[in-house]
Amino acid sequence: MSPALSSAAIPMATPEQVLRCIGNGEGLGECSGKATIIDLRSPGEFKDDHLPGAVNLPLFNDVERALIGTLYKKVSPDRAFDEGREVVFQRIGELFQEIARLSDWEMPEVDLGQRVREMTSQGIDALSETLRPAVLSELPERPVILHCWRGGMRSLSVVALLRLCGFNRAIGVIGGYKGYRKQVADEIARWGAPPAYVIRGYTGAGKTLVLRALEELRPDWTIDLELMAGHRSSILGMVGLEPVTQKHFETRVATRLRRLSALSPAGPLVYEGESRKIGDRILPTPIWDSLQGGTNILLHAKMERRIDVLIEDYLGKEANREALAEQLPFIERRLGPVKWRGALTGMLSAGADRELVKILLEDYYDPLYEHSEKGKNYVAQVEMHTPEQAAAEIATLIEARA
Repeated sequence: MSPALSSAAIPMATPEQVLRCIGNGEGLGECSGKATIIDLRSPGEFKDDHLPGAVNLPLFNDVERALIGTLYKKVSPDRAFDEGREVVFQRIGELFQEIARLSDWEMPEVDLGQRVREMTSQGIDALSETLRPAVLSELPERPVILHCWRGGMRSLSVVALLRLCGFNRAIGVIGGYKGYRKQVADEIARWGAPPAYVIRGYTGAGKTLVLRALEELRPDWTIDLELMAGHRSSILGMVGLEPVTQKHFETRVATRLRRLSALSPAGPLVYEGESRKIGDRILPTPIWDSLQGGTNILLHAKMERRIDVLIEDYLGKEANREALAEQLPFIERRLGPVKWRGALTGMLSAGADRELVKILLEDYYDPLYEHSEKGKNYVAQVEMHTPEQAAAEIATLIEARA
């Protein structure tokens, strides 16, 4: 075992320190200079969710991680350690080159493979005892923050090796991604909502367009939940979009709340009307309570305008048409399998786009909306001509009520 390694503690940040450091991932954190976040987990773990602005440099790919996990559970920790050691031995040079590139570090000429052999030569138990985490009172300037699933062997060993090579900006994260997830949940649970307004209206009225125009007009007034979820909150809502996992949805929500909470003074908060679920994503309780308790504004648009909006959303690209064709049979069954079987998909194939969208609105979406909106009161109705015009009217209305 390397004497330098055996005598050194591994500097670690708490998840709370990391989030204060990176802020909302847009340069509004507390760190002096830019922080670099490196996620050492496998690509599958990273895709499921990751810290804002993180870069994935996996120590193991998905297959290797699965194999090592299987060996750990079904054979022995030592056998899993040996397998992981060989993977790291092959990959460490490429990994360090990428870390150096991302962090503007001039890597010294060292035999990284030999360093790995030295660090791991006495087995998993000796290495675990050697890698002693120590919580930092403050983070270094321009920190390079590396983490794995729970702040264990993957990240501790990489941070230790980086520091042996003279890279003193490298630090780990106590609890790793798991600790970060708990911090995100705590942030959302503690959030105190400012006065909220909710833009409601029939499908195709252009609520999303107006919400985004309002954000341009009054920055940091809005929370775009559909953008965060990668879904339009309807049975066809995933067409042309890429829905995210529940964990990553919550990461996006927490990141936005972190930004809004840092504002002084805080402005009002504007949502688009949603149900408790956007696709398969569930709104966190504080967000749902805020949205449900918000002041409602009705956005109205003529049918021709609504058809235009939905055609642009769903039928603008050939790939979208193919995805829509896969979903339409479900709506045909809901409308009545005898009358509608193949009718909507036939219209799509024939290019009868406006007729198709009009039927979808009048026979499917509008009745659902009317049922969901029963009992809601509105302080005003805004006519949708353009997103910019409607957003300006809503901003004036909200400011007059402040």
